[in-house]
Amino acid sequence: MSEVTEVTDSDFVDRVVMNPKPTLVDYWADWCAPCKQISPIIDELAREHGDKMDFVKLDTNTNPRTPTEQGILALPTLQVFVGGRVVKSIQGARSKGALLKVLNEYL
Repeated sequence: MSEVTEVTDSDFVDRVVMNPKPTLVDYWADWCAPCKQISPIIDELAREHGDKMDFVKLDTNTNPRTPTEQGILALPTLQVFVGGRVVKSIQGARSKGALLKVLNEYL
């Protein structure tokens, strides 16, 4: 059982890029309604699958450098990192079932 943790511009490389486990990054902002819709789903996935994959959130309001470097143009955006590289990118809110389909090969 795991929880979603916050990452910042300063620890993104250490906690995401250098992480040996697959890592899902949720780029969000407090003004983004779809971000608020998907947040409980990400929390649930982290509780259910946190032993196989790490789940982190990055607040784009307070951490603008990383989203710019990662080419994030819309919120919410989810990226899956494996071996330091983005292997999947999902824009927009999705259902739990739709996210599980995308994440299944990493879980």
